Amino acid sequence: MIEDLDNPVWSSLNGAHAELGRRSAHAARYFADVAPFVGVDGTATAGEELTELVSPGESVLFVGPHVELPASAWRVEPLESIAQMIGESNPSSNDGPAISELSAAHAADVLDLTARVYPHYFRPRTMSMGRYLGVYDGAKLAAMAGERMRFGRYVELSAICTDPAYTGRGYAQHLVNRLVADVRNADRIPFLHVSHRNARAKALYEHLGFKTRVDIPLVAAHRLRAETR
Repeated sequence: MIEDLDNPVWSSLNGAHAELGRRSAHAARYFADVAPFVGVDGTATAGEELTELVSPGESVLFVGPHVELPASAWRVEPLESIAQMIGESNPSSNDGPAISELSAAHAADVLDLTARVYPHYFRPRTMSMGRYLGVYDGAKLAAMAGERMRFGRYVELSAICTDPAYTGRGYAQHLVNRLVADVRNADRIPFLHVSHRNARAKALYEHLGFKTRVDIPLVAAHRLRAETR
């Protein structure tokens, strides 16, 4: 299973999320309205196969292994190495405000919040990847968190974000604790990815019992249109 964690996008799209994307023998991608992530198995032909799966003009992200892409068809930009963290302990007591299960009925609120504080990663159908929970203040979605990639016993936590007007109230901790408890009660293991530049979030996850397993590369790739090649 360690190998699956090293290559989470490929593992997820060849397992629980197979219906949320497209695959060839050695490359896979989420549908564009689900998530921007692509994965490969490291085979030399994977770059050519991925070129067939991604439309000209699209931008995608590798989380983990990537392969050489045809320079005539792609512009590649290594972004950073991010921490992959595993939840190794049970959450502490989880007192806090009421938590709402988010559904399609909350989509407008979710897309508004993520567009402001979690840009680039959240798409119109991202919520189809797993459960999403939120804390509301009246009609205002103050904070949210959810599940993203999954394979074997592992479930990724993601979209952990708080409206800037509500930071400092412990809402993110409250939501993560709930998700960790639910994942563990299902006999699964929570994990997440976080930028080392986001020191505040990384410190929160460490406080909640997450430990860095490994740094994993985040690489952006843009499929060129014919006229820009």
